[in-house]
Amino acid sequence: MPIRRRLKAEKAPALQLGRDVPVPVSPDNAVLDAVPNPHPKSDYVVRFTAPEFTSLCPITGQPDFAHIVIDYCPGAKLLESKSFKLYLMSFRNEAAFHEDCTLKIGKRIDAAIAPKFFRIAGFWYPRGGIPIDVFWQTGRLPKGVWLSDPGVSPYRGRG
Repeated sequence: MPIRRRLKAEKAPALQLGRDVPVPVSPDNAVLDAVPNPHPKSDYVVRFTAPEFTSLCPITGQPDFAHIVIDYCPGAKLLESKSFKLYLMSFRNEAAFHEDCTLKIGKRIDAAIAPKFFRIAGFWYPRGGIPIDVFWQTGRLPKGVWLSDPGVSPYRGRG
């Protein structure tokens, strides 16, 4: 019983929401907050869109830009948006290839909230004249759930 009492007495870590929190120095130092899903028995899609994502080229150190679209069907937890924004901002000094950034984001979120379905689309702007688009998904889309197109045009200036 003493263990049970001690666990009850421990407080859950404070969310970053509503507090002044500095931008993490790297994605590895960033914290992704999860909050309880008020509708865990309902199947629905949550979309986050980050049209101004930046990281650094691991070869040249120049900035790389992407339009990131994340869709997920939550289980017991939702991804808290402020922590998500801070996490994405932590990539601004991260030197990594497009594929690495996209999958690092996707796998980290998947581990943090354990959604029923998760999909990330990274639409990277051209370097050397070639846009690179990276897609990753895990889980199964629940039957009857509508998943819209990511809404990002194939590259023709993306606008």
